[in-house]
Amino acid sequence: MNGRYAPSPSGDLHVGNLRTAMLAWMFARSTGRGFRMRVENLDRVRAGAQEQQLADLSALGIDWDPPVVMQSQRRPAYDEAVATLVARGLTYECFCTRREIAEAASAPHGVPGHYPGTCRRLTEEERAARRAERPAALRLASGVDQFTVRDVLHGTYTGPVDDLVLVRNDGVPAYNLAVVVDDAAMEVDQVVRGDDLLASAPRQAYLATLLGTVPPHYAHVPLAVNGLGKRLAKRDGAVTLADLEALGWSAADLVAAIAASLGMVARDAAGMLAAFDPAELPRTPWVFVPPAAPAA
Repeated sequence: MNGRYAPSPSGDLHVGNLRTAMLAWMFARSTGRGFRMRVENLDRVRAGAQEQQLADLSALGIDWDPPVVMQSQRRPAYDEAVATLVARGLTYECFCTRREIAEAASAPHGVPGHYPGTCRRLTEEERAARRAERPAALRLASGVDQFTVRDVLHGTYTGPVDDLVLVRNDGVPAYNLAVVVDDAAMEVDQVVRGDDLLASAPRQAYLATLLGTVPPHYAHVPLAVNGLGKRLAKRDGAVTLADLEALGWSAADLVAAIAASLGMVARDAAGMLAAFDPAELPRTPWVFVPPAAPAA
């Protein structure tokens, strides 16, 4: 079985992304799993970003088992999964705009980020009328309101499950569908990612059960944040490997900084792996303030 890392090629990875990738790699390798790489390129893609991301990961000492999986080449697999759900009567068309969904979620008794099932209640005549107005997305007709997953760092976590989008109204498979289908096909049974995605785990785990697969083991790790406690972003300055190299840093300097943020002393991936202990991982975000020079 395998762990994985799955970047979106929208730009260079920042140090928070690289830290999460190293954690995913260490979780997998320390448990005897394979480690797979998947490029999630169904949406935003910047020319050259994929190549740079893979080069940066390799520069830090992260290796993976080939081949690199490209989501853009896996449309038939997503179509097959959707067809299975449609045939079982587990889907419906949704014509709501983002504004309509936001207004419904902010209404009394609404749940932020939770789709209230508006279009699930449409009659066939109403659906026909809405089709003439705008293209439909395809949603899952969920049979549960919540689902429970087990996380290495967060323990038992129960979160809401709504009628998530399976296919967007532009025909592109939605993120939640694609990752579930891909993880099953890649024999991924361990998912390590930022804890901002913890709320997505119940939805994805539930969808996995509907598609006849076992949900993976999860480890949602703390994010890297800036000096104001906000999630780290490229606008914060020198936060990519290229930025840091321009200041005189080496890949080993960045590995050392990531290791220190995890309570380790190491300057290469092998040293980090040797010292890795999930029980000792910090449970709070890593505050990263872009420095002017490499650490001593």
